This record gives sequence, structure tokens and C-alpha cells, in this order.
Amino acid sequence: MEKQLSEKKAAVLLTNGFEQSEFEVPVEALREAGIIVEVISIKKGIIKGWKDGNWGDEFIVDLEIEKAITTDYDVLLLPGGVINSDKLRAHESAVKFVTNFYEQGKPIAAICHAPWILINAGIVKGKRLTSYPSLKVDLINAGAEWVDEEVVATDNLITSRNPKDLPTFCAKMIEGINNGMHVF
Repeated sequence: MEKQLSEKKAAVLLTNGFEQSEFEVPVEALREAGIIVEVISIKKGIIKGWKDGNWGDEFIVDLEIEKAITTDYDVLLLPGGVINSDKLRAHESAVKFVTNFYEQGKPIAAICHAPWILINAGIVKGKRLTSYPSLKVDLINAGAEWVDEEVVATDNLITSRNPKDLPTFCAKMIEGINNGMHVF
């Protein structure tokens, strides 16, 4: 029997320098849908967002990546931000967490610069994706088909370009959780 959304749990993987709106808006959408949200990062404690070209607010980390188990979650949210995404794609445990999520066929929602992590996880080849425009060549070189669209859903991957796309991104993420992703 399919779990109700109120019984589902989302992992949000990020570290210092994440684009704050790409964290706050999707997390609010997940919580409004009744989904439990846990913030996972490279280390426990406090992390800082990036907002309007400066350091933003501080947020509490619920769990460090080394203690996170992918089978405990139903969806993975990867907010963007240059600093955040670059740090995560170089962190072995973070990349392994994303790879495991993908291999389990669970929805992964990545916005802006977050598809960098998908590249390092080795899961973009042959996939139709979008991202912040500066990642276009990186994604193409990794074997993805890059398109300039508000949101793209392929298999269990949902990608989007930037904060302006958040309403559509959030709607597609919730739809993907509801429908088990493979309807796209």
C-alpha cells in the first residue's frame, strides 16, 4: 500500500552557501503537503544560507551525512547555490548519498547549481535536465541533454533553473512524490 504524504519523509542535503530561497520555498511546500523534513549536512551544527549576494540566515542541521541512511527517506531535495553545490559535489559521503537515492528510484529534486552533484554522482548520462545556465556545458559533457526550461522531470530526477522557477519546481516535486516519479 502506498504511503500517504503525511507518512513520508524528505531529506534536504546542503551545506554553507546554499541559495536560501531554494531551501526555504521547497521545504515550506513539502511541509504544507504533510511531509516530514530533515536537514542533512556535512557536519552537525549550524549552516548559513546565501541570500541576495550576501550571507543569509542560519539554520540547524538535523543530521550529519555520515549518519544519514537513504532508506529512511522518500524524497531528496538539493537546493542550489554555487558554494553549497561545489562543496557537496566534492564530498564523498554526500555524492554516495545522492547515488544511493537514485539507485533506489526515489525522487531527487535539484535546482540551480545542484545538478553539479548529480554529475559527480554519475547519474546524468542520457537524461534530459535543466539547471542554471552556467552548468549547461558541464551537464552536456557528462552526457546529459540540457534544455532551457522552467522544470524538467526525467525518471526520478526533477531539475529546475533558478529561484524564479520555484513555484513550478515545487509543484512538480510534490506531483512526483504523489505519483512515484515514473509517470514522467
